[in-house]
Order: sequence, then structure tokens, then C-alpha cells
Amino acid sequence: MDLIDKLKEISSRVEKQKAFIQTEEASKTAFVLPFLQSLGYEIFNPTEVIPEFTADTANKNGEKVDYAIALDEKIIILIECKQVGAILQEKHAGQLYRYFSVLPETKFAILTDGIKYLFYSDLEKEHVMDEAPFFEFDLTNFNESQVDELKKFSKSAFNLDEIISNASNLKYLRALKAEISKEFEQPSEELVRLLTKRVYSGTFTEKVRDQFSRLVKLTLKNHIKESINSRLETAYQLDSDRSSGIDLEKQSANLDLEENNNEIVTTEDELEAYRIIKSIASEATQASRVYLRDSKSYCAIILDDNNRKTICRLHFGKTKRSITVFTPDKEERFELDTLDAIYSHKDMLLSSIKQYDEKIS
Repeated sequence: MDLIDKLKEISSRVEKQKAFIQTEEASKTAFVLPFLQSLGYEIFNPTEVIPEFTADTANKNGEKVDYAIALDEKIIILIECKQVGAILQEKHAGQLYRYFSVLPETKFAILTDGIKYLFYSDLEKEHVMDEAPFFEFDLTNFNESQVDELKKFSKSAFNLDEIISNASNLKYLRALKAEISKEFEQPSEELVRLLTKRVYSGTFTEKVRDQFSRLVKLTLKNHIKESINSRLETAYQLDSDRSSGIDLEKQSANLDLEENNNEIVTTEDELEAYRIIKSIASEATQASRVYLRDSKSYCAIILDDNNRKTICRLHFGKTKRSITVFTPDKEERFELDTLDAIYSHKDMLLSSIKQYDEKIS
């Protein structure tokens, strides 16, 4: 059973049982231990999942944290549990903060109520736990991208250097997302000034500020609506293709002659990336011109079903994903933390698409 299926099973249990979980101990037994087990840890092995872990700190002796996870005799994760429904606040992480200073090999800590899991590290200052989590996972509300991030903490995939590197990106992506959300709700004066300066040559008076504050907010909302409509139109086109007899699964397996069809499997992630790129392409051309052609070493996205019109290549492994974009001047490869990260390379993808039409004209 895949991790996502195990998590869905626990999630179903959470919905049925959470109203009956009244204590911290019940939260641990009903939800926390099954969660750790889904990640491959031996919850009945006290040398691997250590309950009531004790480590003396500078100010306190005999203080305990609910669980510590050990691999190769090193403590890799500390876990502090609270009762289901508890508001997970900074004050609840007291023991975790203190333990970080005396356990130099420990780089991760989790604060949880059994349903929500907040992941911390020491990204700001070594051996000092950050105040804000770099990743959150909610058993009642998660998607495949979040499961992919969680999978990196599983016993079989745990790689300290890789997780630390990715944790920094996750932390700042999370912070930027929060700031962007604020700007969409109520654009700051800094943003209004910046955009006004680009389109308005007059003096930035209070009256101009008020006018452009409203206009910027309206523009941001309209941009989101237009983006959503564009994706919906692309999805509608995909459905129309299917109903017209165009089989996307067969199209995705339209391989080079030298490839062996039976050895190539187009994954759901590759198909989702293909849909995202088609959505982006719709801004420059007809989405129906974009094809997927899979092979053993990469998955190519091409224009007009022509190998000489490569837009990009997807390199999707078990733990790492990247995209190589072919522009008129160069080809450049980018790591993808999530599939949505493809949107950050939108301009290059559009440039790649347009180059082939420019050659024709």
C-alpha cells in the first residue's frame, strides 16, 4: 500500500474518532503512532521509536519529550504531542526548543495534536529551533504534493542533507505565499507605489494612492479569475479530446521507434505536468498542438507531435523531479520541489513555444 493510501485510511479514522479522543494519551495511541507507522517506523521497537525520551538540558534535568525517532543510533526527530484540537502554539514547543541545544545530531522536531503536524528545524541558526515551522501536514486536508514532501521523512527515504536543503525552500515558499495572500487581500502601499510608478507618470499623491490601491486590488483579482478560466478551458479541451476519440493515455505513449513500449510507464505526475504545460501553452497557441512523448530516460513535451519542436523534457525520478526547457538561446534545467513550480518557468516555456512559429513566419 502506498503512503497516500495509508494516510487516507488514517484520515478516515480521524473523521470517525476525533470526537471521542479526550486526552493526550488517546491522541498518541489513535493517531500519532499510526502516522509514524505509515512512514515505516517500527512503533513497537523502543530503540527506534522511543517514548518519553529524556535528555538533560542546561536548565532542567529529567525533562521528557513524548517521542524520539532514532536511526543508526542517532536521534533524528523529536515529537511533542498535544490533545486533539489543541491550538499548536510556540509555547507548546518548549521542550523541543531546549532539546535542540543539547542534541546536535537532531535537526527536526514535530509538534502535533495527532491531526496537524508542524515540522521544525534549525534553518535560521544552528542548534536553535526556528520559531516557525517549515512544513505543515494535516491528516484531514492534504494533497499529493504534500504527501511527496512528507515521504521524505519516511524511514526508507530519510536523507538528512536532502531534507535540510528542501526545508529551506519550503519555509520561504510558505512565508512568500502568506505575504502574497496578504497583498491579494489588501495591497500594501509599497506594492501600490511600485506598480503605479510603472504605469503612471504623475506625482504619487494621496488621491492617486487611493485610486490605484483599488485598481491594483481589482487587477489582482481579475488576473486570478482569468488564470482559473484559462485552466478550466484547457481542461474542457482535454475532455473534448477524449470525447472526440483522442486517447491521451495512448498519445502519451507515442514513443520513438527504438523504445520498448512495455518498459515505459507514463506516471500520473508526468501527466499532471503535461496538463500544466498545456495550460501555459494556451496563452501562446492552441493547447491541442502540445503533445507528450515518453521514453526511458525522460518525458518530452513537444509541439505539433514533432521531435524537432521540443518545448521541454521532464526528468521525474522517485525522489527528485526536474524540467529542462529549450529556448531559442539555450536549454536550461531546473529542479521542481512541487509540480506547481512549473508555473515559475512560464516565460521560458512560452518563449520555447513561440520560437517554432517564428521560424515558420
